[in-house]
Amino acid sequence: MSKIYHFEIFGLREDKYDWLDKHSIENVKWNKLEPKSEFYLFIPQDVKLQSEYRKFTKITDIFPVNSVGIVTARDGFVIDADKKKLERRIRHFIDANVDDEIIKQTYGLKENKNWKIKKRRENLRKDEDWQSAFTQILYRPFDVQWIFYHAEMVERTRKEVMRHMLEKDIALCIGRQFNAIGSDNYDIVFISENIVDFNLFRRGGELVFPLYLYPETDKEDLFSEHETGEKIPNIKKELFEELKKNYKNDVTPEEVFYYIYAVLYSATYRAKYAEFLKIDFPRVPFTKDYNLFIRLGKLGNRLADLHLLKSKELENTISKFQGEGNNKVEKPKYEEEKVWMNNDQYFDGIKEEVWKYQIGGYQVCAKWLKDRKGRTLTLDEIKTYCKIATALSKTIEVQKEIDEYFDNIEKTAC
Repeated sequence: MSKIYHFEIFGLREDKYDWLDKHSIENVKWNKLEPKSEFYLFIPQDVKLQSEYRKFTKITDIFPVNSVGIVTARDGFVIDADKKKLERRIRHFIDANVDDEIIKQTYGLKENKNWKIKKRRENLRKDEDWQSAFTQILYRPFDVQWIFYHAEMVERTRKEVMRHMLEKDIALCIGRQFNAIGSDNYDIVFISENIVDFNLFRRGGELVFPLYLYPETDKEDLFSEHETGEKIPNIKKELFEELKKNYKNDVTPEEVFYYIYAVLYSATYRAKYAEFLKIDFPRVPFTKDYNLFIRLGKLGNRLADLHLLKSKELENTISKFQGEGNNKVEKPKYEEEKVWMNNDQYFDGIKEEVWKYQIGGYQVCAKWLKDRKGRTLTLDEIKTYCKIATALSKTIEVQKEIDEYFDNIEKTAC
């Protein structure tokens, strides 16, 4: 039977060469490995911790219907923060009086073997209901924009999942390998009430897990999986049965959803299981303590409302917009609790921990402004930025409160 051994060294190239000169296969202190299912990794792992972690329920098993976010292949054309600008572009695109080449050159559109401007324009003109395709999309963390969500213009619509997000719904957005996107800590968890872009997180690849599934109204077998014709929870039935058995109470889909959101935002959870969160989707420990389950769910709900910018806590923001000027984003910089967006105007009251806070590999406060560089912010956008800073500040507070309960979660895990 084969035996596997491991050794690694970090440092400068010259130091590694020097180490190699002094060592051979015989005099290295090798670590013997016993790779375990399901990944059989050729690196050392905390086997005891792994055994504990694998008892938890994998997120992809909890929410069976999921997919990655949509890919437009032409974001700059079909996505815009300003709905009216987007509508004007699409009307121009459809206009039969405008030559195809002018459209191509004006908007820098690139064709390929599957997407030809002439054909797509013709197809859109035939669609009398094309105006209904405008909807909102979660483009980046805290950045909801408008999209022309039409199959003629979007490369991968992911409608098998995203159609549920066109209804009244909410979804977890979760990445798989946080170190693959350049993050030092696990931060690839967010929430959405809209369809979601593939690159929500840095380098993309998140899965979108809608809470509810809606019947397909455009098919003859309308109620094949939805006998009542109503929405159903996208949560495996066995989990509800197990929780009811443990709690002696029925739990709602929302309570499960928000409990999970709280757990995944626990800094203790993220640090303790970082080794496993680097290689796969997270697993969720469910407590047997009903009161603790409810308490965590409320904290998760609070977090969700903050991240959706709908919390009443955001009515009094930690930051105010200061200075006279043209409201144009030029070269954002941070100094002494101020975020300057040009030489004359800034957002005050933003602590360094808020400025540096990351979600999905993005430093949120910096990313939001960077994506609007060269633009003049509207009053609503200025208010939104103040709310984002406040939401991040409150998130840090809630995470600390969640961590106070984390030991009890593990001690009472199912």
